[in-house]
Amino acid sequence: MKRYTLIWASIFIVAILVSSIGVAYFMGAFASKKSKLVISTTSSLFDTGLLDELKDKFEAKYPIDLYFISVGTGLAIQHAKRGDADMILVHDPVAESTFLSEGYGVCRKIVAYNFFVIVGPADDPAKIEDLLPIDALKRIVEAGRNGTTKWVSRGDGSGTHAKEKSLWTIAGYDPNAIRDEGWYLESGTTMGGTLGIANSYLAYTLTDLGTYLAYYDYGIPTPGKISLKVLVDQGQELLNVYSAIAVNPSTHEGLNFDGAITFIKFLISEEGQKIIKEYGQEEYGQSLFFPAVKLLKENSDPTLVSWIKDYAYINGEECPLEYQNGHPELYS
Repeated sequence: MKRYTLIWASIFIVAILVSSIGVAYFMGAFASKKSKLVISTTSSLFDTGLLDELKDKFEAKYPIDLYFISVGTGLAIQHAKRGDADMILVHDPVAESTFLSEGYGVCRKIVAYNFFVIVGPADDPAKIEDLLPIDALKRIVEAGRNGTTKWVSRGDGSGTHAKEKSLWTIAGYDPNAIRDEGWYLESGTTMGGTLGIANSYLAYTLTDLGTYLAYYDYGIPTPGKISLKVLVDQGQELLNVYSAIAVNPSTHEGLNFDGAITFIKFLISEEGQKIIKEYGQEEYGQSLFFPAVKLLKENSDPTLVSWIKDYAYINGEECPLEYQNGHPELYS
């Protein structure tokens, strides 16, 4: 009797082992079918949590795992040039144009927009509230030189930093010269980090609205949150446009170009644009970013569309034909 019991026990153990090996093999085979897509992206998109939301929805539909490198736009582009990323999500049209013309990028699509804002302490020592952006910067320079306020710049080659430098230039200042003045500080870090430094100095800074809303304390002091107030939020000069660009597959071996195109198509789909539109509404009472695809296609707000085209189009096109890399369906 003991002998038969031992035999059946052995058979049972073997069956479990075979079953376990089969499950492991199946899971391994399934996992091997998933590809990896590396996206080098601006910190403003990452810090707000929008990319986590997009990642969850995308990975539930496609056998592609998303990995983000969160840095400023300048560094995001450098990662892509080195072949460390399969695509980029950035917000610096001038740098994007160069990325395309140098042969590194293809299939550029404008996916979202919002606006930069100038934030500062509630008592507003430079008295800039509700001024136009250029007039506000002139007031900040005057107050800074008088020793009554400070400005904190990203100073990191990011899209926000590029926008800031363009605004200083329009206002009549040399961005390289004023950075040596005592009232002008550089954080050299992300937008969230820059907001924290500006908050600690009770200083002014330029930020995208999405990151600001994600870091504002809403009257409940919280570690890592800020109390700075939006003081300037109007004007064409503050437009902020986000684009997705695939890395040219001819520049490096092993790039997941097909995965990049799949993710770009997801971003511009009705589902992707709906995620962008609705993100932040429940938590912050307003959208952090606005979808751009339908707006540009239908020209539903001619003034805003003209602003986007003037600011973010390249030679009059979202993506000139020579950079579409055989994917005209993205632009139909």
